[in-house]
Amino acid sequence: MSALDDLLDLLDLEPIEVHIFRGRNRPLASPRVFGGQVLAQALVAAGRSVEDGRECHSLHAYFILPGDIEAPIVYEVEKLRDGGSFSTRRVTAIQHGRPIFNASLSFHRVEDGPDHQAEPALEVPAPDDLTSERELAAGIADRLPEPLRTVLTRERPIDFRPVDPADPLRPSPRPAQSATWLRADGTMPDDPLVHQAILAYASDWGLLATSLLPHGKSVFDGTIQAASLDHAIWFHRPFRADGWLLYAMDSPTAAGARAFTRGAVTDANGILVASTVQEGLVRPIDRSRR
Repeated sequence: MSALDDLLDLLDLEPIEVHIFRGRNRPLASPRVFGGQVLAQALVAAGRSVEDGRECHSLHAYFILPGDIEAPIVYEVEKLRDGGSFSTRRVTAIQHGRPIFNASLSFHRVEDGPDHQAEPALEVPAPDDLTSERELAAGIADRLPEPLRTVLTRERPIDFRPVDPADPLRPSPRPAQSATWLRADGTMPDDPLVHQAILAYASDWGLLATSLLPHGKSVFDGTIQAASLDHAIWFHRPFRADGWLLYAMDSPTAAGARAFTRGAVTDANGILVASTVQEGLVRPIDRSRR
């Protein structure tokens, strides 16, 4: 099974009751569940309760507690409304009897309307001219601690190709801006919900890290406690996650141990397909408290 097949299997939730699903976890370099996984699984759970022809256009989520990588996650979907054009759902993710995450999602019947977008301001090299994040990690594998080395150098379900890669352990201070091409590493089914779920998964990778760039810090350097607090995604247009997408991210501000970040996802033709916003915890680790 390829890494992409494994991720698609992870998103194929087990139905255990009406609008109640159980999801497995995919371990990364942390005992906590990756936030993007919970976003993607919650989107799939909600989407399975919506009639065909309606696609998610917005997702607003809060991360309440760290997820336990060793325990399955139960997703409860509440049907709030089914109107003529829109369906609204609330999803609660539960572990050990407690909510760890909740989200509100809205689905819209596909229809025509006015169509415009601002001109893309970012000009970057094509993905074929860039080195994958996995290859970059392999080049510095001797500096990477375990289990980070294993996670960053193994086969991945999504091919990330950063435009201007930073050192994952000792980044040089730079403006709070980053961009990466991304693409599912393989061919995916045609279901739009699955493509949205893959992008939701990828949207949490690197977004909060952008806020640390001006400070010369990294989520992997052991000096910062970083965690997603909330996350929002707006899906503007159809796209395929197995085609190249450019994820441009920036962080306008950070204060009070919280960082505000945002992202724009365009396809290979410069068409804006999704937007993201996230606030995250970025707190210096006080080792004297241990």
